[in-house]
Amino acid sequence: MQDLKQQQALDTATFLRVRKWYLLAFATIALTIIVAQILIQQHLNSQLNDSRVINVAGRQRAFSQKLVKEVLMLRSGQSDGPSSPQLLEDLRHTLYVWRTSHNGLQQGNDSIGLPKEENVVILELFADLNPHHEAMVDAAESILRGTEGEQDLPESYNEDLQTLLENEAIFLTKMDAIVNEYDALSKEKLQELKLKEYLLLGISLAILFLEVMFIFRPLSIQIRETISKLIRSQKESDATANEIQRLFLEKEKSLQQLQELNFVIDNAALFASTRRDGTVVFISKKFLALLERPESNMNVPLSEILTADQGQQQYLREVLTSKRKNIRSEEIEISTQTGKHLWLDMSIIPMHQSGLEQSVLILCSDITERKKNQLKVEELTKQNYEENMRQKQLQASKIVEGQEEERKRIAKDIHDGIGQMLTALKFNIESINTDQKEKTKEKVAYLKELTTDLIKGVRTATFNLTPPELEDHGIFPALQKMTVELSKLTGRNILFENKAKRSIRFHSLAETNIYRVTQEAVNNAIKYAEANYILVTINYHDGLLSVVIDDDGKGFDTSILKKGAKHESEGGMGVVFMKERMSYINGRLFINSIPGEGTRVTINYNVKETVLDGTE
Repeated sequence: MQDLKQQQALDTATFLRVRKWYLLAFATIALTIIVAQILIQQHLNSQLNDSRVINVAGRQRAFSQKLVKEVLMLRSGQSDGPSSPQLLEDLRHTLYVWRTSHNGLQQGNDSIGLPKEENVVILELFADLNPHHEAMVDAAESILRGTEGEQDLPESYNEDLQTLLENEAIFLTKMDAIVNEYDALSKEKLQELKLKEYLLLGISLAILFLEVMFIFRPLSIQIRETISKLIRSQKESDATANEIQRLFLEKEKSLQQLQELNFVIDNAALFASTRRDGTVVFISKKFLALLERPESNMNVPLSEILTADQGQQQYLREVLTSKRKNIRSEEIEISTQTGKHLWLDMSIIPMHQSGLEQSVLILCSDITERKKNQLKVEELTKQNYEENMRQKQLQASKIVEGQEEERKRIAKDIHDGIGQMLTALKFNIESINTDQKEKTKEKVAYLKELTTDLIKGVRTATFNLTPPELEDHGIFPALQKMTVELSKLTGRNILFENKAKRSIRFHSLAETNIYRVTQEAVNNAIKYAEANYILVTINYHDGLLSVVIDDDGKGFDTSILKKGAKHESEGGMGVVFMKERMSYINGRLFINSIPGEGTRVTINYNVKETVLDGTE
């Protein structure tokens, strides 16, 4: 009954809502149509007045010509006799209509349906035309006054006729301008009417669109939702009836399911139940089989069934008999009667009966295999740690060895290069004999060359050490300085290209190792690849620093690197130590070379940069 009332209330509310919005929509459309008709009728009335004005204005031209024509006819009629009274009457009528229409166009005249002119432009045109019109009117009236009661034309006829003829052409021209202005105003009003009609059409379409979007569409959605609710209510009623039927059928099967559940607990789960004092109420067959205990004599403490170890029994007795409200879970190692050691993941769940006596449920899982595997994992982890430490020690020893090799190389360069040049310098200075001027000049020139070579050797040896630019300004300026100095010292074409968009600093250890690896790659290209062109390119994008060294040297077979061999360099750090340096900072080194075509060495380093912007 309540659903029926709710459905009727919903139907009534929906109907009232639909009726209200439909009435509002139709009222809006009707109002738009009425406003449009009022505007159109007002404009049509205005157009009728404009048509009348244009007609009268155009007729003024004809009346001016008729006036002149009738005046001319008076003169032509004198040869035949007196003036015709009919011709004079026509002239008076023409003058009257012409003058009345002219004044009506400006001031308005209800008898001929002319409104008062309000347009400033047209009034200015009439003001310019009025002197000519008045001159023509005065001339015509003068002629009419001269012919009253006389048979002959007045003496001023010719003069008045001349006035009419002189002003007629000007009148016609200026009247044409007024007619054209009337026509332009009429067209302008017509355009305004079109714009109004377009505007009203747009408003009508907008109203229809808004009604569709905010009235008809929401109403259709609401109606659809209402129908959907009714359908869902019917489906829910059917589902409720089906659920009641299903519960009735399940109730009949509940006893059988409980029996099956007891069987599952007894044979498939590690489950036990104890009293408050810790004695066993129930224990599953699977639990007994795991503990290797018979089913008889179960009225004993559970701690004695679980383990044969006295210490473990005491601990379990305290855990099982202590009062608690929360579930307790822990991993316990037990010893069975046969001496087997087991690990159990035990959950102790306190239960309260209706008699306020507490009992305990114990759910267990056999985790013996997991514990064994965990011990194996820990042992393997320890072995891996020890292996990693050995690798680190080996890596450190290789780095020390590389440093020693670097020192030996520097000492060898100083001994073989600078030392020999100093010895030669000493011997040449000692052999100078001032008495032999020609030989002395030759020796002095030789000493100058030797001194220049000595300076280059010293600069080369000192430059191979850590440059101050690396510590002060970072890897970018240091590599640029290195390429410039080596190009000067060796005479090779060594270039540097920086594609990074901003100044970036990295960890000092990373900058040092990247600099050394780049320096070794350039030295190898100079000494062993015999390259004439070397390009060092550095780039940084999305956290990746990349340094590429390209040369046009003789190259080598990279397959020897896969066998663990060193680079062709024996005096330098070699490829092995280059890779060790990059591995030490978690970087990567790639070497690509083709015999006879050159070598490319690529250094990649992933790191979060620090931008040099004056702040930390």
